Amino acid sequence: MTATTPLIQVSNIAKSFDVSAPWLNRVIERKPRLLLHAVDGVSFEIEKGKTLALVGESGCGKSTVARLLVGLYSPSRGEVKFDGQDVHKVLETPPGRALRRRIQMIFQDPYASLNPRWTVESIVGEPLYEHGLITEPVALRSRVEELLESVGLSALDRLKYPHQFSGGQRQRISIARALASKPEFLVCDEPTSALDVSVQAQVLNIMKDLQRQRGLTYLFISHNLAVVRHVSDHVGVMYLGRLVELADKQTLFAQPRHPYTQMLLDAIPKMHETGRARTPVQGEVPNPLNPPSGCTFHPRCPHANERCRAERPALLWLGGVRIACHAVEEGRI
Repeated sequence: MTATTPLIQVSNIAKSFDVSAPWLNRVIERKPRLLLHAVDGVSFEIEKGKTLALVGESGCGKSTVARLLVGLYSPSRGEVKFDGQDVHKVLETPPGRALRRRIQMIFQDPYASLNPRWTVESIVGEPLYEHGLITEPVALRSRVEELLESVGLSALDRLKYPHQFSGGQRQRISIARALASKPEFLVCDEPTSALDVSVQAQVLNIMKDLQRQRGLTYLFISHNLAVVRHVSDHVGVMYLGRLVELADKQTLFAQPRHPYTQMLLDAIPKMHETGRARTPVQGEVPNPLNPPSGCTFHPRCPHANERCRAERPALLWLGGVRIACHAVEEGRI
């Protein structure tokens, strides 16, 4: 990270969900309240025009972080700053509409995120109308056509309905809708995971081109490390609601430091190592309702010792990389 002020500053955010049984059941069965700590003390920064990718196994809290950044969830603690403003405080005030225009989200499932009863013109034009950017029908139609063409669709597609498009085309419509209000920051929650590999490449290339043309800043959520390598500038690795490693892309893929990151990268098939047996990701993700003590990765870690089992590691700067691991801190790996 450079000395310039980042566009996005996330400081120690956490989000807990109450998943307890109903009150009467708890009284009769004498059970305590149950809290699920989906995100537990995550901090990172994103510079303007750059892409930070968050990776990790399913259930590690990536999508919860995405929803916290756009204001769909309120954090249990911590803060999210966009261009120096506290996002969640500003969104509760009248100026919050102006801030919401500058932050948009692309959702994971293109089959569920588009209203099947609306035409593409209504879907893409809705942000323009709701934010009062364009209200005149002819100007609105012209802007929708321009947005569709910017993502590789035809201007005539505005008259069609979502069911008339493939998955990749639907995701392009979602991107066009997100771009309608001319945002500066896009949160992309696994935007290609529901698509075929060849279509994934098309959508990713469109997103890269739009970033170069418009100076967009991305938070890119994914579990696909090949996709992350293609789109990101920095990569954060999450495990059970916490960041365990945060580094620039080249460093992380060339020299992963955290045992979990090493495990994830070692499981990827490599063309030049076809004869070598791949190491599968060992063990299972623990129950998030009852996480392990100390470092939550210690039951699966080959380098764990008593300190790992008792003490939670802090995210520290070690050799130019932010990493939460006692073994790396002590020089054992």
